[in-house]
Amino acid sequence: MYELVEPICLVTYLADECNEEMAALGHRTYWDGYFASRAAPLGRVSAEVVHAAFYNFAEGEAARHIPSAWETIPPEASLAARERGSVASLRRILGDELADSPGLARAADLLTKAATSAPMEGRVMYAGMRTLVVPSEPVARLWHCATMLREHRGDGHIAALVGARIGGTQAHVLSALDMGIHPPESFGRIHHLPKERLAAVMDCMRERGLIDADGHFTEAGRETKQRIEALTDELAAPPYEALTPAELDELTTELEPIAVRLVATGSQ
Repeated sequence: MYELVEPICLVTYLADECNEEMAALGHRTYWDGYFASRAAPLGRVSAEVVHAAFYNFAEGEAARHIPSAWETIPPEASLAARERGSVASLRRILGDELADSPGLARAADLLTKAATSAPMEGRVMYAGMRTLVVPSEPVARLWHCATMLREHRGDGHIAALVGARIGGTQAHVLSALDMGIHPPESFGRIHHLPKERLAAVMDCMRERGLIDADGHFTEAGRETKQRIEALTDELAAPPYEALTPAELDELTTELEPIAVRLVATGSQ
């Protein structure tokens, strides 16, 4: 389900339309729009709360955008712009035939059933999304519920990371190594951080035996990464337990052509 649902969500971050909508509102940078719109379901919370909920950003990064990104642009406006841009991207990539198909509408219905059925306890970002009205238009509903499920999965991933005592920057190091990026400090999500901060993160991971002297995975590090991913998958299952086996098969069938089209374009 991750492989089928994730491409739907990625248009928000990779396609042009969402960025254009954010810029039209007055957001100065990509990251202003990102923090303002993604955090909006939480309400006007502090940068510290956003930092805790997002988890994987370095200390101080949320504070560069929250609450300043909301001072002249209401969170609700950023949230609406994110939906408009994402739906426009999906419609452009999928084309009218697929976007207006009965199969997409059915996938949206089944995804809604799954996305609105999981417990909210301990799921901060998911709970925030659950407070929002689910759109009625099928493409918007598909995107909204896919994003809700993405945040549900993300909350579970954070729980797995916390349980393994892996911080946000450390998680990026593990991901970089898993993708074959070396040195992991060159990974795009962390390469901009101060060298002293990155060095401290790497030293801590060496002390724990997660990486070796050259910055490569140790066996313990690889096992830790695999254990976190396995638990993330396990914790992501509850929404789909609301579907019958037949409904889950039907959802898979209807999502496949959508995911294939999106993956072919890189969700851009």
